[in-house]
Amino acid sequence: MKNKILKIVYFVWSGMLLIPLVALAQFTPPSGTNLPQAPLYAIIRNIMYWLLAIIGFGAVIAFVISGIRYFVSAGNEEETKKAKSAMIAAILGVVVSLLGLVVLYAVQAMLNARSQF
Repeated sequence: MKNKILKIVYFVWSGMLLIPLVALAQFTPPSGTNLPQAPLYAIIRNIMYWLLAIIGFGAVIAFVISGIRYFVSAGNEEETKKAKSAMIAAILGVVVSLLGLVVLYAVQAMLNARSQF
């Protein structure tokens, strides 16, 4: 079971490492098809921004729900422990989404050869 999960994780990470190669591929759209003229990396960047926004929003909602669970637990140690672990997971979710946003800005700055964000 653990080996299967590791294979899935390796597959996903290898796919994520290949996305920039695909985004930077030289592509010229055929003329007269009314396709959008935005570069592929801009489309991928917009998708990543949306995904990070959804993840961040979900993490903030999870943080609020875990806080409510903590207050409602009324001294029950098991429920308090569950609420604390959920709160830690929500904080990690917010941190990961913010780090993802920082990485996107850094990659965008490197691709555009800018020295500041």
